[in-house]
Amino acid sequence: MKNINRFLKKTAIKYFLLKITIVLLIISSVHSCRRENHIKPEEKNHTAEIKKIMDTADLLFDTNKRDSAYKYFNKALTITEPTKNPDEYVYSLACMAEMLQLEGDYIKSEYLLTKTMPYLNKTTRPRFKWYVYTVMANNYHNTYDFKNAVLYHKKALLHTISILKKNQTLSNIAGVYKDQEKYDEAIKIYLPLVEKKHIDKTNLDFSNRNRAIALNNLGYCYYKTNNPKALQCFEESLKINLQLNDREGVMFNHRFISLYYLKNNPKLAPKHAELAYEISCEDKFPTKRINFLSVLIQCSTGKDLKKYALEYIHLTDSIKEVRLKAKNPFAQIKYDSELDKAENLQLKTLHSENQLQLERQKNRNIISYIIIFCILIFISLLSFHLIMKGRKEKNEAIYNSEIRISEKLKSELSNNIYEAISFAKSENLEKSENKEQLLNNLEIIYSRTRNISKENSYIITDENYVFILKEMIAGFKTENVNILLNGLDTIAWNDIDKNKKIILYRIIQELFANMKTHSEATLASITFKINNKNLFVNYTDNGVGITKNTFISKNGLQNVESRIKAINGTINFDTYSQSGFKLSFSFSI
Repeated sequence: MKNINRFLKKTAIKYFLLKITIVLLIISSVHSCRRENHIKPEEKNHTAEIKKIMDTADLLFDTNKRDSAYKYFNKALTITEPTKNPDEYVYSLACMAEMLQLEGDYIKSEYLLTKTMPYLNKTTRPRFKWYVYTVMANNYHNTYDFKNAVLYHKKALLHTISILKKNQTLSNIAGVYKDQEKYDEAIKIYLPLVEKKHIDKTNLDFSNRNRAIALNNLGYCYYKTNNPKALQCFEESLKINLQLNDREGVMFNHRFISLYYLKNNPKLAPKHAELAYEISCEDKFPTKRINFLSVLIQCSTGKDLKKYALEYIHLTDSIKEVRLKAKNPFAQIKYDSELDKAENLQLKTLHSENQLQLERQKNRNIISYIIIFCILIFISLLSFHLIMKGRKEKNEAIYNSEIRISEKLKSELSNNIYEAISFAKSENLEKSENKEQLLNNLEIIYSRTRNISKENSYIITDENYVFILKEMIAGFKTENVNILLNGLDTIAWNDIDKNKKIILYRIIQELFANMKTHSEATLASITFKINNKNLFVNYTDNGVGITKNTFISKNGLQNVESRIKAINGTINFDTYSQSGFKLSFSFSI
């Protein structure tokens, strides 16, 4: 706590000294350069250049060269003004969001899509709205938010007159129902879509691809409802995908056929599961490969079963390691592009700055030089002193953070991984109950890995902060736990300091993590309100509650109290509540 206060005080000193320096420099510059004329750079029309770049990006995207396509779309964004080129702006962001979605980065994908929302009504092409809503719906679908997935697919339906796009969206809605296990509702949508009369001869390949997807999904619904028509649907879909040379479609066909045979003819199941797995390896579908490995584990016996189980563990760990250590290629492309944009702006103003510099040199006097020289020496010495101390404190903070993450990984994952490996080596995995136990253990490992990654992720504090905060809170909502939010959208979040928003995010995250771990609650409520330039937050749940003597050690809420005090806030615990747990805190904005 003392370290935090000392760091905040030194940070305040740095900003205060920086402000003094800027004021003195401005006064000196105004005094010596009153007669200077600023040169306004000429505006350039980039429409033709943007079109050329986006045509290249589209071609790369269509040929599955996503890294390069992302780079070109991002390059187009750097010279696109949303108010003047809303079509190009919205389309570029939507394509980049879809590519991130294909890479499994659903949070960044949704973040890019939210940037298109203010300009959707300004686009001249309705299909861009359909495209944005479709990608957004698929993000919600992939993150198991089925309610919002259906909502955005229905929004997409309102913005297209194309029969192909309507059929594709209807198929997507049926896919959501399928994953919700509402198979009868999904079948009602799929049946008309698989009829050949719906094929558009002007775009035969696209129509056939959509029909193959619908057939595969219809077969899965039949499979789950024990309808013998399932295999016929799978085989017809496979035939179409082989004709189209759609390897991803063929991969899913073999997976579903293996599931069908696993139930009806187990001897034929491994062949199709292996074909699906081979395609996922060749075409680099790591997240899908995990699903196919789970099917292979169910199909296999003996040495093959052990091999696939260990591969499943290795792949799960590899994905986690890559996400923690490897640089995101798309993020690097975005950074390089922004750097290029900054350099271009510098070059545009270089000539005018040189001219202004010549005038300044003529008008400056000895007093101005002495003042600036003294200030620079003073600031340099003080900055060097503060930077060295700040660097030391930063290194200590990084070291402590690494220790905390390491301990969390050791306490939450190492034992589970060791137990899973020991179980795979020692138990007879040919028994169905042992297989099921192994899969359950692996699922727990994967879930905990993902939770640790989310807990230590970067927090966005711009205009999308409220969206990210809602998403984090929604992550704690389950079938058994309901969460009520009140007043969140009434707060002017842009007026609140960035550091306070980060601390508020972590406090709420720890409260709900504590609820999930300790309270056994089924209903939680959190309320936000502003009063006299203070933000008040009230949290309640109907869990087992806590007592004054046990709340600190048992629930680990001391971090909440420390964070509130770090921003000079106040906190109150209701330690004698008979109806669950209650907590309130406030801080100035």
